[in-house]
Amino acid sequence: MSLFITSLVIVLVTGSLAMLAFSAVAARREDSVQKPPVVVDFSGFAQYDDGSGQEEADAEETAEEPDTAGQTVPVEEEILTENERLYNEALQKGENVYLVNCEDSERVTFAFAGDILLDDEYAMMFHYRTRGSDINDTFSADLLERMRRADVFMLNNEFPFSTRGEPTEGKTFTFRANPANVDMYELLGVDIVSLANNHAYDFGEEALLDTFATLEEAGIPYVGAGRNIEEARKPVYFIANGVKIAVVSATQIERNAVPDTKEATASSPGVLRCMDPEALLEVISEAGENSDFVILYIHWGTESQAETDWLQDKQAPVYAEAGVDLIIGDHPHCLQKLDSESGVPVVYSLGNYWFNSKTQNTCLVEVGIRKEGMEYLRFIPCVQENCRTRQLEGAEKDEVLNYMRGLSPGVSIDDEGYVTFSG
Repeated sequence: MSLFITSLVIVLVTGSLAMLAFSAVAARREDSVQKPPVVVDFSGFAQYDDGSGQEEADAEETAEEPDTAGQTVPVEEEILTENERLYNEALQKGENVYLVNCEDSERVTFAFAGDILLDDEYAMMFHYRTRGSDINDTFSADLLERMRRADVFMLNNEFPFSTRGEPTEGKTFTFRANPANVDMYELLGVDIVSLANNHAYDFGEEALLDTFATLEEAGIPYVGAGRNIEEARKPVYFIANGVKIAVVSATQIERNAVPDTKEATASSPGVLRCMDPEALLEVISEAGENSDFVILYIHWGTESQAETDWLQDKQAPVYAEAGVDLIIGDHPHCLQKLDSESGVPVVYSLGNYWFNSKTQNTCLVEVGIRKEGMEYLRFIPCVQENCRTRQLEGAEKDEVLNYMRGLSPGVSIDDEGYVTFSG
């Protein structure tokens, strides 16, 4: 669900009359596709390298906004009351919390995609500009509709938003996007991004601070980084249909002793790192105590390697046993297997979503969540080619589904991409 802010005021009566002001984020729609708004509170916002270098090598350096429509979908009165109660409790705890009105009162739908790059100096944005900055020529219509209709759509922000800073010394490829490019997220329907990756600090502290400010001004929550370690560790919570869902994020990339991407400290900005999982396990514990469902979006694995690496294999069971309900992975820039650990579904790598000019298979993962837990997980086959991303159908779709079946012997994937987890 894409976010832009409108006003919504909810009056609560608790003995004496008190008023709580909400900001409503209405959704942008194309071709009369409508998506309910997210109500946003902005208070509280405030190891060895895998060595492949493939993601940067593939980035290929190169030198009409749609009509909008937003509609608040009616919610059952008892659900609305429960949402308000959960929301107010979260505010009192100082949590980063967002209230979502869902199209379906029976479930909350999440959509997840992998890496995106909005740097004008690289292939994707260069071709986007030369083609007239037309989002409809960049993503297929069916894929745009899926992104926008999801109650919450999340992807990996693999760069800082800034015009400041200097590129990290000694780092071969560094990314930086003009803050104005954040408008693309509104066109795509992005509701939350992860900043826990190995490019968030490419242009240093100034650029990372600008990234926080840019996303906050655009009304887009972020997770996995912050102005200090307290912020970087904070989960983001979504409340919908009486369900409170936590999203946490961390990165284990750049596994050397002095990584390019700085870890946040008590007094300096950075990311949340999890080569040593102790801090992330504490975050998961906190999220589990304060929500009904915990999603971990984690930056891990080895670039351009379809097989999971030793640290993914080692850590996935640890996080599953710690209390997460769903693990979504990215960084390898290619698809990896679907599996489960201790009954917890794991999408090991989403692959590139819109990152470079390389032709490669990718996906959108859709998840339905109810009060009782995850109702379904659906793998939507897509392809990134010629600096565009489209949803696959017919024989192309079947080919990717068969590829994923070969990678994922521990699960069953039907012809529509619905996944049955055995463990």
